[in-house]
Amino acid sequence: MFRTSDIILIAVMVSAAALTYKTKREAEEQLAAVQKLHAQIRYEEDTIDLLKADWSLLTQPSRLQKLTETYKSQLGLEPVNAHQIGGLDDVPLKPVNIQELSSQRLGGMADNSGKGPADSTDPVVTGSTVQ
Repeated sequence: MFRTSDIILIAVMVSAAALTYKTKREAEEQLAAVQKLHAQIRYEEDTIDLLKADWSLLTQPSRLQKLTETYKSQLGLEPVNAHQIGGLDDVPLKPVNIQELSSQRLGGMADNSGKGPADSTDPVVTGSTVQ
């Protein structure tokens, strides 16, 4: 009836059909995942567009002017005068005190009062064998 080669060919056909079905199913699952990602991307893009529209509505100059007038007394808002705007030259320079800088850097060890290690040796341990 059936020869050995017929049985082998039927087994190969069945396994090929099973492999084809499995591949098709995995491809459909991947397609569904891609479609789901596209839907999420569209949702996020729509959300971004909506937020941009909200932002443009909230930052309209006429709306901000009305809010300024409404809450002027509570916030203490006043128009900016030209003399209030200064340049970099108007900013006072902070005097540099080397003593403060060195004490901050060494954690207060460079007090030069004669009692601390700042007078004799460097308090930083570097692992060197030569002193």
